[in-house]
Amino acid sequence: MYLEHVNLVVADMDAMLHFYRAAFPHWRIRDEGHGEWYGKPRKWLHFGDDYHYLALSDHGEGLNRKLEGHSVGLAHFAYVTNNLAAVINRLQSAGYAIAKPGATEPYRKNVYFIDPAGFEVEFVEYLSDLPQQRNLNQDKALRNEQEAL
Repeated sequence: MYLEHVNLVVADMDAMLHFYRAAFPHWRIRDEGHGEWYGKPRKWLHFGDDYHYLALSDHGEGLNRKLEGHSVGLAHFAYVTNNLAAVINRLQSAGYAIAKPGATEPYRKNVYFIDPAGFEVEFVEYLSDLPQQRNLNQDKALRNEQEAL
């Protein structure tokens, strides 16, 4: 089982495509169309590869949740990459700044960007193929070390 897609309601489809094309230059518009969502017209599209995609709909209104706040809602979603530096370079070259650096971990590197709709997107590169190392949390490792003393 795997996650096939995430459906995001946005206000500016073109801005979203600019961001995600920079992050995923191999992705394409797989399908698109028009419809209605509870009485409001909308354009929708699926942007991705043959296995994973973002479903985007352009009928969004208002602002996304404040990421620094405590409101219920989506905090972030993450993509795994084999070359984090290349992703960062593509996004920065397209005009997007790093929102926050990831934690310092021995077996992974990560970084966060904010897409044009205000969603926080994490990109992570794993430096080990061993699950127990990839999933290691430095805070937990330190607590375990201290408890062993």
